[in-house]
Amino acid sequence: MPSKWSLLFHLTPGLFVFLATLFGFVVGSFLNVIIYRLPKMLFASWKKEAVSFLSEEAPTLLAAGVGPKTIEAPDGLNPTKTDRFNLAFPASHCPHCHHPIRYYDNIPVLSFLLLRGKCRDCQAPIHWRYPLVEAISGLLTGFVAYHFGFSPQAFAAILLTWVLLVQTFIDLEHQILLDDLTLPTLWIGLLLSLHPVFAMPEDCILGAVLGYSVFWLFAAIGQWVLKKEAMGNGDFKLLALLGAWLGWKALPTIILLASIGGSLIGLFLIWFRGHPKHKPIPFGPFLTVAGWIALIWNDKMVSWWLNLLS
Repeated sequence: MPSKWSLLFHLTPGLFVFLATLFGFVVGSFLNVIIYRLPKMLFASWKKEAVSFLSEEAPTLLAAGVGPKTIEAPDGLNPTKTDRFNLAFPASHCPHCHHPIRYYDNIPVLSFLLLRGKCRDCQAPIHWRYPLVEAISGLLTGFVAYHFGFSPQAFAAILLTWVLLVQTFIDLEHQILLDDLTLPTLWIGLLLSLHPVFAMPEDCILGAVLGYSVFWLFAAIGQWVLKKEAMGNGDFKLLALLGAWLGWKALPTIILLASIGGSLIGLFLIWFRGHPKHKPIPFGPFLTVAGWIALIWNDKMVSWWLNLLS
């Protein structure tokens, strides 16, 4: 027997979409925290581990004052003095004047507009990424709720949407796709296939294997031909994640859309923006966008392509 919430949302689907959209805006604020802090946390940890290893191998580094005790974490926090630089601490604050952000200045998108994009205390500009991520999170969450309705598919798709959104902005800024997000989400996708939510277990397992293998093969051939790294390992794992969630049948759609999008944007940046040809352009955002499109419309797109080819 359906629960009262299930019955309510099925009778009033607009209410579910509305609440999901509001929740998406709120979660967007937390996604901003992940986008900003998680790479810095990992970079500080990697640096500490690297210096510690080098210190053990070369004790003279310690005598020169280079060692784990000298490593500085983001925003001046020293990981040897405090382990509280994480996703929860310190509280949200202005990166310029370090004044804590008041709760009424932390309303997604609306606060940015009311403050005219500036800190209330020091009048420094607020980075455009914050309202953009909040807006995209809210709108995409609402659209997913509208598309799938009140169902397991909606909740799973919303989670995947948030992960793809975080990975997109991290890759744009740092040109890295974090295993700390990719691998757990991949395993979640395989577990969800046992239900199944989007595809059968065998399709999802094959999708994860092929997703990784196809890009690994492309990268190996590219490195052999170009004599340099043609694609990052994070792209392999991200495509494996999408295959684990959507099944192997979604991979052609994802690869085709990401390749077309990457080629067009790359040519535009080179021809019209003077982007250096030797400077790599992160491919992760094209994969995330293509993956999200496949999440929503893959069946229709496959049918359309088959009709086009027939």
